[in-house]
Amino acid sequence: MECVTILKATGKKARNIHELRTLIALISDESLFHHTYQYFLKGHILEYTNDFAHWVAESLEERALSERLSNVDPFAFKDIPSLRQGLLEEIDDFMEQFPEPRDALPGDEFYFNETVTIIFPVGIQAKNLAEFLLAIRYVDPACVYYHFYEARIRHGNDDFSAWIEEVLGNPELARSIRAIDPFMHNIEGIRMHIVDAVENNVRHAMEVITP
Repeated sequence: MECVTILKATGKKARNIHELRTLIALISDESLFHHTYQYFLKGHILEYTNDFAHWVAESLEERALSERLSNVDPFAFKDIPSLRQGLLEEIDDFMEQFPEPRDALPGDEFYFNETVTIIFPVGIQAKNLAEFLLAIRYVDPACVYYHFYEARIRHGNDDFSAWIEEVLGNPELARSIRAIDPFMHNIEGIRMHIVDAVENNVRHAMEVITP
């Protein structure tokens, strides 16, 4: 499966951290989801982990707050309201120390968006590890995102390692894939780490079998 998103403007924008804080508290769950979870679908810059941290660093040059926002792991929260509260607490704590933040330049404001997400099958199936290895090399990045990132929202774990452990009975490889840090790599980096994990697992298995 993979997903595509259709972007919708909300008409809301922030010029500074105060306005950003106010709007994060008011925007829809769909908008918050887009700017946090779906940041990884957009070819994100590895220094940041959500759109808010990206904007705060690049447009406001508030690196300290950007780092704090980047440390907010959306997958560590049980739901979007909890994630919203986590972001607000980081901003509130920063504003207590720096109550007069700068404004963004005209045209550099933060524009809040929402997305409609469409999920559909890509017509590729894997019945064994060899087929999986072939497929993971060539599927669209949105497919890797859906099964590695968005799956964590659905059941707390990525689909690849769950299938490898539950269907193929290979917990060692499953643990290797789960150990890949989603925040340290873009989607192509995730893909290559999965390929490396599978190849290393197969190589080790062959060494064990070969006398």
